[in-house]
Amino acid sequence: MRIAFYLNLSLLVLFPIAWAAPLVRAGLLPLFGLKEISVLSGLAALWETDLFLTIIVALFALVAPIAKTLVLTLILAGRAPTRWLPTLGWMGKLAMADVFLIALYVTLAKGMGIGRVEVAWGLYLFTACVLTSLAISVWTARKTT
Repeated sequence: MRIAFYLNLSLLVLFPIAWAAPLVRAGLLPLFGLKEISVLSGLAALWETDLFLTIIVALFALVAPIAKTLVLTLILAGRAPTRWLPTLGWMGKLAMADVFLIALYVTLAKGMGIGRVEVAWGLYLFTACVLTSLAISVWTARKTT
């Protein structure tokens, strides 16, 4: 349980890094430089055009993963009841939905042939954080039941 606890704590540092890291590089034409897009820069751009969508994306990409990580830390430390574990699985699925949507947008953009889109290292980091969090919660549920 100790390894899971420290691995989960590391996510409190890795998630914010993943939010600021470039998820994709996008540009209209190959001749021009590609603009790096992160979760935070995407939220800033959305803020200017669609407040409701900004709130939804912030909930999926920021609030759900960090809240899940904090609650799981409390459970692993013995400070919260294990009956909260099913709710954590649901919160992890919300964060995974965000990763799926980003991958879908990249696939659509590449398929349309308009401009150029490249996956950046931040998408891999964000995906790894979400999957690690899911794995820790599944492992914790198995160990505590």
